[in-house]
Amino acid sequence: MKVKYDKETDILYITLSDDKIVESDEEKKGFILDYSLSGNLVGIEVLNASKSSINPAKVEYEVA
Repeated sequence: MKVKYDKETDILYITLSDDKIVESDEEKKGFILDYSLSGNLVGIEVLNASKSSINPAKVEYEVA
């Protein structure tokens, strides 16, 4: 998994898989979900990330 934040475009992208993206859906305004050919979730794109409730400057990772 990779997390990338682009300050210039204010987009946060979470890559869940290296599979090729064949479909993208904006399920909720400002949240784009990318899917593989088999329908698996490949990535999540958050538009205007700094204006949402997400703080792109702070990332926490936890394994339970």
